[in-house]
Amino acid sequence: MNAAFLNHRLRLAARVIANGGVIAYPTEAVFGLGCDPWDGEAVARVLALKRRDPAKGLILIAAEPIQLLPFVVDLPAVRMAEILASWPGPNTWLMPVRPRTPDWLTGRFDTLAVRVTAHPLAAGLCRAYGGAIVSTSANIAERPPARSALGVRLALPGGPDLILGGTCVGAGRPSTIRDGHTGRVLRA
Repeated sequence: MNAAFLNHRLRLAARVIANGGVIAYPTEAVFGLGCDPWDGEAVARVLALKRRDPAKGLILIAAEPIQLLPFVVDLPAVRMAEILASWPGPNTWLMPVRPRTPDWLTGRFDTLAVRVTAHPLAAGLCRAYGGAIVSTSANIAERPPARSALGVRLALPGGPDLILGGTCVGAGRPSTIRDGHTGRVLRA
């Protein structure tokens, strides 16, 4: 894909997000559904598309750790060093949230799952948007996640407002989730 076309698609996807839309895009392992994390109606659409229980909370991805700062607070230096050393990559960490972080992101938890993505297209999307975005697998809850644009169309007919085509670069498994306080692996 040529650079000018890719930049155009990233700007278009960022505009869709900024205008309250829902998009699908490739990540390290699977296609994700994304939206503006501050937009409760957009998040509700993502949850409805997936038929996901809002109490489970969501993941945010970012291109840089600084994009996550509006949502989470730093942990002690030794913990932050381990977290930052694991990024960018398919490593999601549960971190304590700022008081203004919406509960539609955290669900029933007092932490938020966050990741700095290593996927060039997903990172480019966060840069084009100018911040972190929601990232949850593009599928109906409890069904296999989509690994292609066609898979998204088949799994979620009438689904996202835009599908950003591209390739998943990982092994097809969701990211590892770890507790930011302890480092303990919660999902491998």
